[in-house]
Amino acid sequence: MSSPPPDRNSGPPSTRILIIGAGFGGVAVANELLKAGFTDLTVLEKADRAGGVWRDNRYPGCACDIPAPLYSYSYAQNPAWSRRFPPQPEILAYLDACVDRFGLRDKIRFGTEVATAHWTGTHWQVTTTTGATLAADVLVPAVGQLSRPVIPRLPGDFDGPAMHTADWDASVPIEGRRVAVIGTGASAIQLVPAIAGVAAHVTVFQRSAPWTLPKPDRRYGRIRSGLYRSIPSAMGAARAGTWLMTVVTGLAVTGNRAAIALLRGVSRTQRRWQVRDPELRRKVTPDEPMGCKRVLFTNAWLPTLARPDVDLVTEKIIAVTPTGIRTADGVEHPVDVLVYGTGFAATEFLVPIKVTGRDGASLDTVWQDGAHAYLGMAVPGFPNMFLVYGPNTNTGNTSVVFFHESQARWITQAVRHLSQDQNPLEVRPETAAAYDDELQTRLAGSVWTACQSWYRTPSGRIVTNWPGMATEYRRRTARLRPADFRAASPE
Repeated sequence: MSSPPPDRNSGPPSTRILIIGAGFGGVAVANELLKAGFTDLTVLEKADRAGGVWRDNRYPGCACDIPAPLYSYSYAQNPAWSRRFPPQPEILAYLDACVDRFGLRDKIRFGTEVATAHWTGTHWQVTTTTGATLAADVLVPAVGQLSRPVIPRLPGDFDGPAMHTADWDASVPIEGRRVAVIGTGASAIQLVPAIAGVAAHVTVFQRSAPWTLPKPDRRYGRIRSGLYRSIPSAMGAARAGTWLMTVVTGLAVTGNRAAIALLRGVSRTQRRWQVRDPELRRKVTPDEPMGCKRVLFTNAWLPTLARPDVDLVTEKIIAVTPTGIRTADGVEHPVDVLVYGTGFAATEFLVPIKVTGRDGASLDTVWQDGAHAYLGMAVPGFPNMFLVYGPNTNTGNTSVVFFHESQARWITQAVRHLSQDQNPLEVRPETAAAYDDELQTRLAGSVWTACQSWYRTPSGRIVTNWPGMATEYRRRTARLRPADFRAASPE
């Protein structure tokens, strides 16, 4: 399967667009482009259905930790949510319904994984893992930041079933078995309460205690759902109210002392109320600044750790054995099922796709000291390539879908400019460098430098997070500035 390069000598061509990934980001861009009249677009999805992380993460208890009114498209609000923080099946069903609602189903090629993308001088040539090739004017990688699970390398071998939360195997029985969960991040704090009481025993291995806040969850009743169906504008009011809730957390993330003090106080109060045992409370008290790692919303995590059939182990793991896990104090903890809640390779953008730009430049080489992109979307030397959820576009306080919408609108402006000018559009190196210098300077003074986390590369560079409020990003991406780009003639 191949497609020829666009013929630039036969009049104004249609703009061919390839989007990689059918998660929230890829769907947002495809929808925006389609609304703008760009119909010659294809979404390449390696799996057999849309959904991204919400397709891949199916562990018990998996749910959104952002309220549903925000974790949805502003132009496609959902009156059918069952609760404020909906479970994974509902989010996946919502995105699947949006694919049909936006008319994107026949634009997606499922079961198509991209291996390489090469800029030829006039267009992008994309090769799939089966060897098929496609050509396009515009390449939009939308593969996300949380798509590649990380499993730590531990000495020894475990004879029982082992899995990452993002590769959950529902065929492995949990009931009546001893389960070990390594990690205390966002996935683990949902999984452990869901399986405690089902498993015979759960042992949680913690490297560092996370900061937590109460989760303001609630079930949506029939009256609310009926109101939203009959008066859709009412959902806009709910969204606005939810947005205001995120302002406080946003101020805390960006360094507002009063907001930080307020959230720290709420977190301390939660620990005092939910953890009565002094020794357990000591273990779950964070020793790192609030916000340097992801703050987790939960009502069930701390009470679950206090259950008699749940143990929290803070000793360092030194090895796995055929029947369990050995810690530094010499104790071997018997295990039937091993679960890794150890996160994702969030700083390795686009891996394992090999991307080659102008003059044969490898994106791996360009990013060897850490990923960077102008507005998180454009990289010098890689014309007509625009990233979704790229470097420094993760949000520490609100919905990433808000960022996706901003990026989709900006990318649509870029494609419109290309369709009129027909010359490759490449961000100026000096523009991208100045932007990156600004972001890294701001990030250097942020709380995210206070500890090592998935926000940072091993060298310490923060490559995932946006340093300001979400509204600032929306403002800065509101209008494409052609002066930021060099529109060179085709090579």
